[in-house]
Amino acid sequence: MHANKDKWLVVVNVFAASRKAGSVWKRAAVMLEEAGVPYKAMFTGGVDNAIAISRKAAARGYRKFVAVGGDGTVHDVLNGIGMLFMKLLTNRAQIFADVRTYWSPEAIKKATGYDIEGKNEDELRQICKELHIETDASMGKGKLIDEIFGETCEGTFIQPTFITDYPVEMSPLTKMHRSKPGLTERFELMVNGKELANAYSELNDPIDQYERFVEQMKLADKGDDEAMIIDHDFMRALEYGMPPTSGIGIGIDRLTMLMTGNAFIQEVLFFPQMRPEKTVPKDAVAKFTEIGIPEEWVAVVQKAGYNLVSNMKEVNPQKLHMDICGINKKYKLNLTNPSVADVQAWIEKI
Repeated sequence: MHANKDKWLVVVNVFAASRKAGSVWKRAAVMLEEAGVPYKAMFTGGVDNAIAISRKAAARGYRKFVAVGGDGTVHDVLNGIGMLFMKLLTNRAQIFADVRTYWSPEAIKKATGYDIEGKNEDELRQICKELHIETDASMGKGKLIDEIFGETCEGTFIQPTFITDYPVEMSPLTKMHRSKPGLTERFELMVNGKELANAYSELNDPIDQYERFVEQMKLADKGDDEAMIIDHDFMRALEYGMPPTSGIGIGIDRLTMLMTGNAFIQEVLFFPQMRPEKTVPKDAVAKFTEIGIPEEWVAVVQKAGYNLVSNMKEVNPQKLHMDICGINKKYKLNLTNPSVADVQAWIEKI
């Protein structure tokens, strides 16, 4: 690690960063992005701190504003975040006069009367049924708890409220809590009934992380389109070693809504309806069917971003499978999902 702990890597709008001379950091960011390197993996290579500002930063596993750094845990972030927001919201600082903190199971119990601690998947499904919360077979414990929290708690937090210590099933990238078994060191900041920030102590144990990824793959096999795939490059980086690290992601759009007093997100976006229309080149349906993709799935594959057959050549079959099956589920297309082996066979024919 660098001796200078004040050294930061700042990545601004990674996906739109220029490749032209003039900004070594922008060029470095583009190379990192093209290589598919998560920001967290950079800490195994000597970067002490990093900030990413991008509306697409969520693609790297974070929210829209990301600040991650070594030498800390989520508790350090939690202690300082209140003052940060006080400074940011100068003319609205009074709303932070009554900041509350609940740990996640406590918040659910306060809102519903149900204690979710120690409950298994079947018991959580029964709780959802009694609370009239819709579920499906693809949901594991984490998703069920998230549905309960989202439906019964999230919208009730008007005053700034920190929700801490989430169950491990909801936080596959988060370090286990050092004193509360089954929970993780994580908090979310809720304001005006919306999540404004998400932060946690980063999991840096490669064995634990691999086991979490395996559990995520089991959820993917059940049809959970939001489950993660095993990121082997990231696992390799963790095996080299990542120092104690904490991270926070802040939704810039929602923060701007709060700062400006706007109720609708459209009010804080810059002319979204006036952006120039882009013409995206697409291969004919026949080119997709030539490699074995059923005709009814071609539009789904293109919706997932693979407009050209050549775009699929280097893609991870598991990722493509999750993407298209997720679209099938989201838009209720009622298509028969292909297997991962089917998707792999398509890619091998390119």
